[in-house]
Amino acid sequence: MLTVDFDRLGLRPGDPVLDLGCGAGRHAFEAARLATGVVALDRRPVELESVATMFQAMRLSGDVDTSGLASVVVGDAGCLPFPSGTFAAVIAAEVLEHLPADRAALGELVRVLRPGGTLAVTVPRWWPERICWALTADYHAPSVVDGHVRIYGRRGLQQRLAEAGVRPTGHHYAHGLHSPYWWLKCAVGLDRADHPAVALYHRFLVWDIVTPQRWVRRLERWLNPIMGKSLVVYATKLGGRPFAARPAGAPTPASSQAVGPLPHDGPCPRL
Repeated sequence: MLTVDFDRLGLRPGDPVLDLGCGAGRHAFEAARLATGVVALDRRPVELESVATMFQAMRLSGDVDTSGLASVVVGDAGCLPFPSGTFAAVIAAEVLEHLPADRAALGELVRVLRPGGTLAVTVPRWWPERICWALTADYHAPSVVDGHVRIYGRRGLQQRLAEAGVRPTGHHYAHGLHSPYWWLKCAVGLDRADHPAVALYHRFLVWDIVTPQRWVRRLERWLNPIMGKSLVVYATKLGGRPFAARPAGAPTPASSQAVGPLPHDGPCPRL
C-alpha cells in the first residue's frame, strides 16, 4: 500500500533513493523493484531486520537487480549519516508528525538531496487528524511513545518545505478508506483491535490490499480528495552544490545488513 506516487519522483535506473523512517519498508521495496539504489533508514533496528530480510528475498527471487543497491541503515532524522547531495529522491512517509524538531529533520532531508532531486513528504491530513485527536488523547498525548505531536495543514507544510530550501511542486491526498478505520480505533480505544467494528473494517482493508477490486479502487480515488488520510507533498531542490560522490574509503551500503554511520560533511542539528 503505497502513499507516494513514484511516477512523480522522476527516477532513472540506478538513482539513489532514501526512505527515511522506512518502518516495514513498503516504499523502499517499491524503489528496489524500480531498479533504483535504495537505502531504508529507521531508528529502530527491529524494523530494519525484517526489511533487510525482504531485500534478500527479493534478490533471491529475481524481483530486484542483484547489482543494485538495497540496504538498511540505523539512523536519526536529525543527523543523517550521508554526505550532502547523496540522493536523487528522498521519501519521508508519515514521519514528521512524530518529530518534535521537524524543521531540523527537514533541513537534513534537503541537505542529503541532490540539486534537481525530488523530496516526497507525507503526513496525516489536517481534518481527519483533528477528529482522531478529539476522540482520544492516547493518539497524541506527550506520554504516548511515537505519538503524533502536531497537525499539518497543506499550506503550512509547503511553507516549511520552502523554508528548508526546496520548491513545492505538487500535492495529492491518499487512503480515503483509511480515515474511518482510524476514527473507529480512536473512538473505541487504540488498543481494542478485537472490537467487532474495528476488526471487521480491518479485514476489509486487508482484503482490498491482498485482492484489489476495481470498484474499491474507484471508490477510494473518489474519496481521496475529500477525506484522504494522508497529505502528500512533492518538492524539488534547486541550486546548491553538485551531487557529492561517495567519499573514497566510505563503506558502501550494498549489503542487506544494518550498517553504522556513514561519513557526512557538516554539523547536524540533533533532535
